[in-house]
Amino acid sequence: MIRAVLFDLDGTLADTAQDLASALNRLRAEHRMAPLAPELTRALASSGARGLLKVGFDLDPNDERYPPMRDRFLDLYEQALCVHTQLYEGMAELLGELERRALAWGIVTNKPRRFTDPLVRELRLHARAACVVSGDTTSKPKPAPDPLLHAAGVMRIAPQACLYVGDDLRDVQGARAAGMPVIAAGWGYLGVEGDPASWGADAVLAHPAEVLGFLD
Repeated sequence: MIRAVLFDLDGTLADTAQDLASALNRLRAEHRMAPLAPELTRALASSGARGLLKVGFDLDPNDERYPPMRDRFLDLYEQALCVHTQLYEGMAELLGELERRALAWGIVTNKPRRFTDPLVRELRLHARAACVVSGDTTSKPKPAPDPLLHAAGVMRIAPQACLYVGDDLRDVQGARAAGMPVIAAGWGYLGVEGDPASWGADAVLAHPAEVLGFLD
């Protein structure tokens, strides 16, 4: 029996792609480069600085230019991290229904706490979430099970009674390693890992409202 639902943040709970793309394009402008079209960056929004700097500047973490470019990108994002970001259509209603059913819900993201906490506050979710676990809350982020197990521990709910919802292959891998049932959020970014139906999730859903049917 499911007693709690945990959500990834970027690409699952909230659509953060436009603000991330804006930060990348401001960085490109500083280097006198033209802005990238949204469709070139959207699928990589869940990959954070690593994925966006790859598409924006063809930089890998082992490149000597990567650390300063990453730091500048993150500073630019921090300055305007919730201008266009909003909950996905149907997500507010889903959270409200979970609360009506007395089911706990929380957030488990690989986004660093530096950005997670202010963003969750801007979305007015900080007082409602049973837990908020960021990418640096535990020593290992997803796909390691550590952050998901930490969330279950904070809520004092067994991992197998927690449903995880995420839009990336690492979300499914992390949930499986933690012993949690898992849904692939087909409404999200889905990364570059191919068909989410091949990830091994219990279901691939097209809309947040469909999560309720999985609970019944």
